[in-house]
Amino acid sequence: MDTQQAIPETPEPVTPGDRPPRLGRVPFIHNTAAMLRDPLGFYDRAGAHEADVVGYSVAGTTGCFVCHPNLVEQVLVTDADAYEKGQLLQDTLGQFIGEGLFLLEGEDWQRQRTALQPAFYRERITAYGDTMTDFADRTAAGWSDGRRLDVLPHMQSLTLNILGKTLLDVDIETTADALEPLLDALRKRLDPRSLSAYLPLWVPTATNRAVNSSLAEFQSTLDDVIAARQREDENAREARDDVLSLLLSLDDETMDRERLGHQLLTFLVAGHDTTALTLTYAWFLLANNPKCQQRLHEELDATLGESQPTPEDLFELPYLDAVLNEVLRLYPPAFTVFRQPTEPVTLGGYELSTDAQLTLPQWLVHRDERWYDAPDAFRPERWDDDLEASLPDYAYYPFGGGPRHCIGMRFARMEAKLALTTIAQQYAVEAVTEPPLSLAMQITLSPTEPIEVRLRER
Repeated sequence: MDTQQAIPETPEPVTPGDRPPRLGRVPFIHNTAAMLRDPLGFYDRAGAHEADVVGYSVAGTTGCFVCHPNLVEQVLVTDADAYEKGQLLQDTLGQFIGEGLFLLEGEDWQRQRTALQPAFYRERITAYGDTMTDFADRTAAGWSDGRRLDVLPHMQSLTLNILGKTLLDVDIETTADALEPLLDALRKRLDPRSLSAYLPLWVPTATNRAVNSSLAEFQSTLDDVIAARQREDENAREARDDVLSLLLSLDDETMDRERLGHQLLTFLVAGHDTTALTLTYAWFLLANNPKCQQRLHEELDATLGESQPTPEDLFELPYLDAVLNEVLRLYPPAFTVFRQPTEPVTLGGYELSTDAQLTLPQWLVHRDERWYDAPDAFRPERWDDDLEASLPDYAYYPFGGGPRHCIGMRFARMEAKLALTTIAQQYAVEAVTEPPLSLAMQITLSPTEPIEVRLRER
């Protein structure tokens, strides 16, 4: 059993009015160079700092890392109305998803969040269970004993098929042909190791040209998808209850072509890439921790036998839940949350102005030894004794928090658990890729090299 250290209730006090300590003596030059050279290492330096609010300046952006759970909760929950997603996200993602749910603010966000919420009610999500397990079973059916497998592409195909069938009900093969080149181009453009991440989209770099070309192709594909849906007769449209139908049901004044495209791209990225990465990291961690994998197999065998899992079965699989918690703790695909004050605020005793870009990094908080013993180790059993209840609320927040928490959290967790269960009933995985992983902070926390396992039929 994990023995937790004593948990400080609040960050160390500072003198009111102080400015946060900064990383580097020459902030603009030193911080920018450090971010270009090694973004993950730059984050880790902030996490190693004795302060829980640490300033930085990168490429003209002045910001702060916020690394204490109580301060994260203050920003995301307690004082949520005093913050917005901020200029940094608008500058980097606004031209792609600025009219999507992720970046909308105020009444626009509230209206669309309310309209889309029924698609994510528990009973609606439960109805997707058979589709999730069916696609996972088809994925495993294409594998064979002894095969060496590059995991991520298979998980991306699986989650995109599930998303296309359940939430969007579109021809996903056609959409995927346009989506994957766009996602690849966006990953390269938004990688902080690349100069393109700091240049406007109109600068004709090779990366920017690839983004513009793939974005035009994707928008053309979406136009075809939308036109086909709008050609359906009224009865057929009314019978649908997917996210695309909910979006199309909003009046034209608030859901024009650009906004609809931004919404769909938001859901395709958030509902596809993140869960694919979660599953990929799960197979990597299980392959490199065979005792944990054995315990998972024993639980699945004892509870399910050879039966395909259902959403109801997931309540009887506590170790599976612990495995997923631990995967999302160590490798949260959404590795940080960004916010910006809409008014001057005091945070942790520090005075912050409205131009401060706040970085609330799950990557650091989830690996902080104040909250987790052996924080870099994969230990699903640490969750056995209701660890989450003993932690500060925001020592663990893989799906964000507060009113802007991920709308698809339940969907993603159920999908990941059903997919893991269905495939693990049929295969064990042996390590080919071993730690440490080489990771990039792109749109999501992504591996820079293939993550490979060897399959063993059970």
